[in-house]
Amino acid sequence: MDYALLIERRKERLNELDRLIEDPLLYEDRARARALMRERSHIIQLLEDWKLLSASRAQLEEYEKLAAGDDEELAQLAAPEIEPQRQLVEKLEQRVQYALLPPDALESRDALIEIRAGTGGDEAALFAADLLGMYRRFAETRGWQFEILDASPNDIGGFKEVTARVSGDEVFRFLKYESGVHRVQRVPATETQGRIHTSTATVAVLPEAEEVDVQIRPEDLRIETCRAGGAGGQHVNRTESAVQIFHLPTGIMVRCENERSQLKNRETGMRILRARLFEMKQQEAQRSYSEKRRALIGSGGREEKIRTYNFPQNRLTDHRISYTVYNLDIVIATGSLSDLIEHMQHAEMSERLDELNA
Repeated sequence: MDYALLIERRKERLNELDRLIEDPLLYEDRARARALMRERSHIIQLLEDWKLLSASRAQLEEYEKLAAGDDEELAQLAAPEIEPQRQLVEKLEQRVQYALLPPDALESRDALIEIRAGTGGDEAALFAADLLGMYRRFAETRGWQFEILDASPNDIGGFKEVTARVSGDEVFRFLKYESGVHRVQRVPATETQGRIHTSTATVAVLPEAEEVDVQIRPEDLRIETCRAGGAGGQHVNRTESAVQIFHLPTGIMVRCENERSQLKNRETGMRILRARLFEMKQQEAQRSYSEKRRALIGSGGREEKIRTYNFPQNRLTDHRISYTVYNLDIVIATGSLSDLIEHMQHAEMSERLDELNA
C-alpha cells in the first residue's frame, strides 16, 4: 500500500498545528491545547517512523541485491541479514498503518481499571490482587502513573473489588483490550489435596470521562456519608469519611472510603461515576460498530471471557485472537503485556483497514 499521499496530508496538518500552537489565545482553552499538542506529538512520531521505514526498505533491498549478486563473499554476509531486516520493515509498516488510521478520540485518554472477584471465593479475590499487580507493573514499564482510588480487600490479601486510575500517554489505547472475564486455573494455597481450581475475576477498563462528556444534574444524585470500614484505627471509628453516591436515573451506586477526607472520597466517587456513565454512553455508540470488530474488541462488557491463565502449564491464552504463550509466570510477575497487546492492536488494525476498504 502506498502511503505517500496520506503522509503528505499529515505534514500539511503538522504545519497547521504549528501555526495554531503559536497563538497565545489557544492556551485559554486548556483541553483543546492539550489535544492539539498530543496530535502534534503523534504526527511527529508518525513522520519519524515513516522516515525509518523508508530507510529500512532501502536497506532490505540492498541486502537482497547483494545476496543474489555474483560476489559470493558479499552474498554470504548479506543473506543472514535479510530476514531480521524484513521483520523490522513489517513492524514499521504496521506502526505506520496504525498511525494512519482514523483516530479514536478515546485512545489518548487516561483510564480507570475496575477489578472484581468473580466465582471462586477467596481464590478469586487473590486472583484479582494478582491482576492488579500485573497492571501496576505494566504501567511502570510504560512510565504511567498508577493510583488506587478505592478498594475492598479481604482478610487474606485479596480484593473483592478494587478501582485504580492509570494516567500517562495513550493509556486507554493500550488497556482497552483488558475488559472482560479473566479465568485462572491453579492449585489454591488453601487446597490440601493438590486439586486445580478454576476461578474468575472481572476487569472493566473505562476511559476517564471529562465533565463535558457526561452531564450530571445535582437533582439526579443522592449522596450519603458513613463510617469507613476496615483498618484505620480511631479515624475509622469516629469520623464519617466514607461516601456513597447514588445516580438515581441509572441506579448506579459508587462507594469510596480510601481517603481520610470526606471531600476527597466524594471527588473520587464523582470521577468513578462519570466514567461509568460514560461507559454506558459508549456502549450505546458501539452498536453502530461492525459485528466483526465487536468480535475482536468485544463490547467491553464484563461478561465476556477473554483470557485464561493456566498456572500448571504456565500458559496464558487470549481467546479472541487465539494467542498463547508459555511464560505466564513472567507476565504476572513483571507485567509483560506488551507483546499480547501488540498482537491485539495488529488484529484490530487489520479489521479496521478491512472496514475502510469495504
